[in-house]
Formats: sequence, C-alpha cells, structure tokens
Amino acid sequence: VQLQASGGGLVQAGGSLRLSCAARGLSLSNWGMAWFRQAPGKERDVVASISRRSGITDYSDSVKGRFTISRDNAKNTVYLQMNSLKSEDTAVYYCARAISTTLTVPQHVADIGHWGQGTQVTVSS
Repeated sequence: VQLQASGGGLVQAGGSLRLSCAARGLSLSNWGMAWFRQAPGKERDVVASISRRSGITDYSDSVKGRFTISRDNAKNTVYLQMNSLKSEDTAVYYCARAISTTLTVPQHVADIGHWGQGTQVTVSS
C-alpha cells in the first residue's frame, strides 16, 4: 500500500496550491481520508477530512474557508485545494487513510492506519 502525495512547493502569501494523493495497491473508495500537516517543532495536526463518498467534510478552524478537500474515487486520488495561503501554512503535508472502514471522518493521529510520505509546502511572506 502506498499513498503518494504531490503538488507541494514554494508559493507567495496569498497564492494557491493543489495537493494530490494517489493510492497504489489499495482502493480508497472504502476509506475515510484526511490531510494532516506538521511544521518544524510542532505536532502533526489534521487539516481536513473527507468521508468515503465525499458526503462529509471537516476542516480545522485555521483553514476553514480557504482549503477544500475532495476526492475522485474513480482515479483513486484525494485532493487538497489551498487558497489564500499564509506563512503559517508552511509545513509538511501528509495524506492519510483511516484506521478502519467504519471510521467515517478521521480527525486525529490515532484515527490513521496508513500515512503517505509527505510533501513540503512553503509560503513566503
């Protein structure tokens, strides 16, 4: 099982990035998914979560209204559209699969059964 995150990079404050998470060896359609981020010296925190059929999404207060999580189960891929980026959004971003198919929307590190490798997002002010 492999979750391959891509799309990170360097962007100016106010700019946008779109992260992608493609799965290999696993069908994501049965799993709730999430994006987490971890800045240097800080804990890994959830950014956004999405249920199996996209009916439920949830966002951290810090990104609400700026980020959008989505998924395309046919392409076995989850996305994170990030707009109006701020310097405090700088972090390594990880896509993650829920620990169980019965967990609708993973929201904590303990909810995660599999992590992607991470992609760096750097926002310059």
